[in-house]
Amino acid sequence: MPKKSGKDLIVKILKEKSSLKQDVFHQNIKVFEDLKSIVKEMVMDLKSESEKIDKRIQVDYREKGPYEIELRIAGDVLFFHMHTNVFEFDKSHPMWKTSYVTDDPSRSFCGMINVYNFLADSFKYNRVNDVGYMIARIFVNSELHYFVEGKRQLGFLYNDFAKKKMDKSAMKNIIESAIIYALDFDLFTPPFEEMQEVSVSQILEVSENMRIKTGKRLGFRFQADSDQID
Repeated sequence: MPKKSGKDLIVKILKEKSSLKQDVFHQNIKVFEDLKSIVKEMVMDLKSESEKIDKRIQVDYREKGPYEIELRIAGDVLFFHMHTNVFEFDKSHPMWKTSYVTDDPSRSFCGMINVYNFLADSFKYNRVNDVGYMIARIFVNSELHYFVEGKRQLGFLYNDFAKKKMDKSAMKNIIESAIIYALDFDLFTPPFEEMQEVSVSQILEVSENMRIKTGKRLGFRFQADSDQID
């Protein structure tokens, strides 16, 4: 068999990988469009329900661009961000233990949607030093099979990559789990010892835009990293 030329190898890679990545990317665009519509519907429903409870509770939806949306609910903000790149997984990843992936390694290429949780007041008062947390990563391949890496129920309810396919029902369940996690993830008081030192610039600016850093677990070990159910 004649040795393949450099051109042949390039064409082979374009056919086997580049075209596949385009398939994955466009599948994820469709998934993210569904996510947008589902979040909009949920916001309308939750806003109506929250007004019956307390009109001060804010529920809102904002589209920040084609690949990012913002869900504000009570004191929390959830950012859903679709990464524009396609990712492969290390051979040590559990997905490689499934026949679904070993039978066809191209199935391991996935798009990624990140979910971040911030305090709503961080944006309201322009506290640019405040911190947020990634609470989930949603991975979807070219065949719409998916799994989720995340905290608490986000990390164990949605991890059957070989069998589960993404649809609107699955997406709604994931969004609901993310909202429940964020609302149940409370703001703890930082340790006194870690708040004793404050710079002159911080205290001069604090009345203007609250520059002293705030986060739900600032100064504490991020309890949810243990992935244990409370």
